[in-house]
Amino acid sequence: MATPDQPRTAPGLDTIEAIARATLASLPPEFRAHLGDVVLIVEDLADDETLDALGIEHPLDLSGLYHGRPIGEKSSMESGALPDRIHLYRRAILEEWIETGVGLDELVAHVMIHEVGHHFGLSDEDMHALEEAVGES
Repeated sequence: MATPDQPRTAPGLDTIEAIARATLASLPPEFRAHLGDVVLIVEDLADDETLDALGIEHPLDLSGLYHGRPIGEKSSMESGALPDRIHLYRRAILEEWIETGVGLDELVAHVMIHEVGHHFGLSDEDMHALEEAVGES
């Protein structure tokens, strides 16, 4: 822990990714079994193209994003599609961490589970239940 005389550094991309991967590992097996092909990407901020496509003006307003089609909408006839991706945006997560006082592990897990929920086509209620299940493990 940093003392008042020592500068503190913000958690890096690798720290956010480690928390996200630990969250994935804590998911129930029936969820983990369908996440093997999903790519996790941790970046500082969303690019302008992504923000424009979502109608978001400020990059700190987007902490995570799922790119892909929910499992229930996929077809075995599809080929050549990019793999599903979950993006986590470090600076937006850190901004929320500072503003809310929520623990970093808890916040990253919340964002990660929300994006995993999109992969499965879950409702917000189902995402909250999954988050509670992960918190209990």
